[in-house]
Amino acid sequence: MTPNDHGERRWSIGELAKATGVTIRTLYHYEEIGLVPAGERTMSGHRRYTEADLRRLYRVRALRGLGLTLEEIGRVLDRSSDDLGALRALLAAQLAELDLQAVRIEQLRERIGGLMTMLDQAIMPDPERVMAALELHSVYESYFDQELRDHLARRRAELGQGRMDDYRTEMLTLLREARRLMLADTPVDDPQVQEVATRWEAMTTSLQVGDQEVDEQLKDAGMALWRRAGPQLSAEMSRQIDWLEADDLPALMEYFQRARQTPDAP
Repeated sequence: MTPNDHGERRWSIGELAKATGVTIRTLYHYEEIGLVPAGERTMSGHRRYTEADLRRLYRVRALRGLGLTLEEIGRVLDRSSDDLGALRALLAAQLAELDLQAVRIEQLRERIGGLMTMLDQAIMPDPERVMAALELHSVYESYFDQELRDHLARRRAELGQGRMDDYRTEMLTLLREARRLMLADTPVDDPQVQEVATRWEAMTTSLQVGDQEVDEQLKDAGMALWRRAGPQLSAEMSRQIDWLEADDLPALMEYFQRARQTPDAP
């Protein structure tokens, strides 16, 4: 570290790397892309970094630690120091992405936890059932691409775990009541059936993401998945719900559909 003619400190690239913990190779790269160029050069062409360069480098490191890309950092630092709008927008976008990643991780945790529970509940786990569960998840991902799964993840995060648990309880209650009515051969235009069907439709509507185009895509993907893997889905649900038989779910979905198609359906 050397002073200039005015007594201000200057750093060589090696000194700056040692002082900040940034490698010389990284400093070369930062200069190459115009992110942290050396403020001065000696007569022989050697780089000399000023105090302003040092402050800029520390800001780059701080913003990098928040997950921003070098391109994004450059745009922020090239603006007026009084203009914090761009930084706030980038941080908000970064926070939203982190929230989404957290939901994805939680979903993966639940998936792995479910498989572990399946293995732990049996003295001699059925390998066929475990592989069938893995296959079913793979089929699900082939119909619901990452973008659609992200929409669902965001909606789930918006609702929160408490409300999602409430929806699951409501779903099971309605399925059980509909099954009771169906097994009793109750006509689909019966007021009891109509009430259950109306509540079912209201529940599914409240789970939508709120974007008509996306909701249509989700509906189409769900219908395509059901056509492809309805029996497997039904079998898996029947294993998780002790009062639900493997053939019940397709029959219940058809029962709901006929109920909503009756002329007097609300």
